[in-house]
Amino acid sequence: MPPATGGGLAESELRPRRGRCGHQAARAAGWDVAATAAARNPKRPARGSRRFETASRWALLALVTLLSFATRFHRLDEPPHICWDETHFGKMGSYYINRTFFFDVHPPLGKMLIGLAGYLSGYDGTFLFQKPGDKYEHHSYMGMRGFCAFLGSWLVPFAYLTVLDLSKSLSAALLTAALLTFDTGCLTLSQYILLDPILMFFIMAAMLSMVKYNSCADRPFSAPWWFWLSLTGVSLAGALGVKFVGLFIILQVGLNTIADLWYLFGDLSLSLVTMGKHVTARVLCLIVLPLALYTATFAVHFMVLSKSGPGDGFFSSAFQARLSGNNLHNASIPEHLAYGSVITVKNLQMAIGYLHSHRHLYPEGIGARQQQVTTYLHKDYNNLWIIKKHNTNSDPLDPSFPVEFVRHGDIIRLEHKETSRNLHSHYHEAPLTRKHYQVTGYGINGTGDSNDFWRIEVVNRKFGNQIKVLRSRIRLIHLVTGCVLGSSGKVLPKWGWEQLEVTCTPYLKETLNSIWNVEDHINPKLPNISLNVLQPSFPEILLESHMVMIWGNNGLKPKDNEFTSKPWHWPINYQGLRFSGVNDTDFRVYLLGNPVVWWLNLLSIALYLLSGSIIAIAMQRGTRVPAEVAGLSQVLLRGGGQVLLGWMLHYFPFFLMGRVLYFHHYFPAMLFSSMLTGILWDTLLRLCAWGLASWPLARGIHVVGILSLLLGTAYSFYLFHPLAYGMVGPLAQDPQSPMAGLRWLDSWEF
Repeated sequence: MPPATGGGLAESELRPRRGRCGHQAARAAGWDVAATAAARNPKRPARGSRRFETASRWALLALVTLLSFATRFHRLDEPPHICWDETHFGKMGSYYINRTFFFDVHPPLGKMLIGLAGYLSGYDGTFLFQKPGDKYEHHSYMGMRGFCAFLGSWLVPFAYLTVLDLSKSLSAALLTAALLTFDTGCLTLSQYILLDPILMFFIMAAMLSMVKYNSCADRPFSAPWWFWLSLTGVSLAGALGVKFVGLFIILQVGLNTIADLWYLFGDLSLSLVTMGKHVTARVLCLIVLPLALYTATFAVHFMVLSKSGPGDGFFSSAFQARLSGNNLHNASIPEHLAYGSVITVKNLQMAIGYLHSHRHLYPEGIGARQQQVTTYLHKDYNNLWIIKKHNTNSDPLDPSFPVEFVRHGDIIRLEHKETSRNLHSHYHEAPLTRKHYQVTGYGINGTGDSNDFWRIEVVNRKFGNQIKVLRSRIRLIHLVTGCVLGSSGKVLPKWGWEQLEVTCTPYLKETLNSIWNVEDHINPKLPNISLNVLQPSFPEILLESHMVMIWGNNGLKPKDNEFTSKPWHWPINYQGLRFSGVNDTDFRVYLLGNPVVWWLNLLSIALYLLSGSIIAIAMQRGTRVPAEVAGLSQVLLRGGGQVLLGWMLHYFPFFLMGRVLYFHHYFPAMLFSSMLTGILWDTLLRLCAWGLASWPLARGIHVVGILSLLLGTAYSFYLFHPLAYGMVGPLAQDPQSPMAGLRWLDSWEF
């Protein structure tokens, strides 16, 4: 099927194909011929009528845009405290203003824009954003909220224009705009310092641009065609630059482009040179341009965040050497490892961190009740270890002793500097990973037993070689059990401070989890060398940052008292999410979709699948229908099919994800389901009006139906708007609460 190019009434005629399937293709093409005839046969409207229609379109666009901005900016300053994830993204905006490096699981564009909005509006980056409920007081936060509300306000006119182009129906576009304007969930997400309104802005901009350049298919390589094609690429880069969810709209544009090129390939009137130009244009605008812009956002990100910060430990030692304020930046340290040196040992697997211990013991029933050994992602004094010989307690730093370097194959002992306990393993099972051995801190003042002895090996080096700081890749093999020290990457429970598990694995397979390098190195008896030679190139930094982000995304776990949800909860609006407040004395904001809008969208998806299947079967069977029905059917199949594909691509992949999921992840899909609802009900009402044409009031069926849907959504917004704008007083469970009658599901906790 060719790509949607603006709806059935504006489709070009499909040519019957020769060959075995020519008869079926010709019959199916009859629907397109009828649709085209319906568009061509009526009398051309007078010039005054066309002007009135154009003025009406602009007036309605202005109205829906004004209404969208009014609802999003109304009471934007309330509540004047941190709400939900503002604590994360507001803090990250502050990091950009202060040029402090941090780590996040999402690409940087959204946070950079938030930081820029805060900077331009007078925010100085000094607010701590510690926890939800903290008051902003004198700090300027309205610039960042206003920026997110500004982008969120454009979702409505973008959806209006997309549906108008797909259906050529003002009423379908107006109904779509009303559904999004009066949805309390979309409104709530747009009013706070979050990535969601920025992400949805770029997704909808990409969708609108794609539909617009499809509508210019009869004028390829014209200025409008190039403009919309290029804007599609820019929007794709923006969506991916905010969150990896942007991959879904990239997939949709990619499928549309493949269908478009396949359709052009079947046009025998096009020369191979022209076909090559079409392919080249799409490669340049939809692949090269987005990749260049996406890469440029990371270049700016790394250039701005030049100071050491809380994200250092997630990255390699070489990466950290480029951050001013980091102990590795412009540092000079001894090159070769010697006995008596104070060191930190870092795992080479991304985002595993440093070998770490602390005074807390493993709880009862978890192996031996000895001191915990973990990995920790941040710089800390508890990451420091002293490397000693296995068979002596003498101080190697004593000036009377000569310097003795550690070599490949040596038997060593690692003594924790803060607690004086040795790195130790034994045959007890590890806390989380079965068939791995537990690793503990054992002994008193460095005195333990033979289970404290480890053989240090340099990967891919010969026996006797010295060990270089930062550059040598080492393994620590337990002398008694033969197991290899490593980190499983699993997060320990609260008793382990949610740090990562360290185990000793009896399986000698070489993986990054069991390979380490020495990072910090303090030894006053050795000369120092500069570490400037270790700073990585931009491609290396870019690759490493993506590996860390992917690991971080897959490892996200829910925090205490968080309202996580499952994908099947989302379309039925099963459970909301508390943005602010818990008690009846709090100012409460509750993220919940307008149930009238959401359940209408759910019904519309089911109706569309049913009606679309019936129409597709009728087309395949070659059923003859009047031109009006054929035109409306093409709108439903092509325009509706395009947005249904968007809904599916932005919803079903979440069933395959292993990371923690939240209700707000559904909102990009909700935008597409709302557009489908607008197209479906407008088309069905027009078909009903046509079917009852012999009745005196048949012409009013469509008008009355659209008005009823518009008024119904507006009234439901009037009922549920306190969810978005804030509530004070008794909870909905209390019969005295004004919201008591609106708690239609027990799972709604507002």
